[in-house]
Amino acid sequence: MFKLIRYLSGLSALLLCSIAPAADSAAAPSSVSFIPSANATIPPTTPRAPDLANAADALIFSAPPRESAEDAARLYQPLAEYFARVLGRKVTYQHPKSWLSYQQEVSKGGYDLVFDEAHFNSWSVAHLNHTTLAKLADENFFVIVTRKDNAQINNVKQLAGKKICIIGAANLGALALAAEFDPLRQPFMIESGSWAKVYQGVLDGKCLAGSLPVSMLRKLDGAGFATNTIHRSRRLPNYAFAAGPRVPPEQQAKLMRALMSPEATRALEPLLAANGAERGLAPSSKEDYAGLEVYLKDTWGYGR
Repeated sequence: MFKLIRYLSGLSALLLCSIAPAADSAAAPSSVSFIPSANATIPPTTPRAPDLANAADALIFSAPPRESAEDAARLYQPLAEYFARVLGRKVTYQHPKSWLSYQQEVSKGGYDLVFDEAHFNSWSVAHLNHTTLAKLADENFFVIVTRKDNAQINNVKQLAGKKICIIGAANLGALALAAEFDPLRQPFMIESGSWAKVYQGVLDGKCLAGSLPVSMLRKLDGAGFATNTIHRSRRLPNYAFAAGPRVPPEQQAKLMRALMSPEATRALEPLLAANGAERGLAPSSKEDYAGLEVYLKDTWGYGR
């Protein structure tokens, strides 16, 4: 009998030890942060309702990764903060890891506010119920330039099979250029990542030619000392701010007014300067961008 009692006591202790870790695990704090940030802390086991509400209410603002993360933050973070003040909602600027990741997020509606090119805005208006808010007022043309000492190339058709520096494969200038050629006789396009690198790639001989917005060419070689312009695209709508369906119409109207107001000057100034925009912003409508999504018909993720 004594041995039986000792056996049962030992069995009970063993069972209690095996249960204890599970109880401890259930009481341990979760490692999930409900409002992501650089300083996110471990929340309690049961998240507080205000945290969840703020997370659901937060808006994501983004733009194509034409700049480094540091330079992009200098351009877009002041605007995210301005939008947050105007709307009374949390607005976070999110820098894409790459052009491909940006395109993927755009195509699945991952951004609530964007500053984007005409064809992406056109696609988002047509497929994601986005609304354009305000656009760069300057005229928008893309030019093809060669180095000043290159007298042999004077027509864009001569670039078939030749190297051309572009900022990105889905950039409107690159797609408009590709439309100038037979599908079987395309130029060899080299992605350069920034307008300055496109321009420098031409000067260094990395590419025979480069595709640039005319506003950036004026900024980089306004006097025409270093380059020849051999082709100019038709006039195209410029970059614009747009809002997705998680921004209700009354808040979209607020943003439209705010972007056009004098109070926006400080937040907009770095972005306008970076784009060589001299005329500021102008009102925009979806009609300005209608039909331009056709440029994305052969771009992965945009064929629908």
